[in-house]
Amino acid sequence: MTTDATRQGDAGDSNKPPLMVRCPSCGTMHVYTTENPYRPFCSKGCKAIDLGAWASEEYRVQAKPDPVDE
Repeated sequence: MTTDATRQGDAGDSNKPPLMVRCPSCGTMHVYTTENPYRPFCSKGCKAIDLGAWASEEYRVQAKPDPVDE
């Protein structure tokens, strides 16, 4: 599976760099940590932008039409 996340070190090993991920909204690389309440987003603003896109139906999940409904 391909992902934007890159494992650069284990969380338990403080000598290695932390896990860096790309924000799904703005594309900025940031540290993925449980201390960030907006994860996987980098900030509250990016999380709000994504929520707004869902609310305005910019994102859609395709579904095959059910023949019974027609």
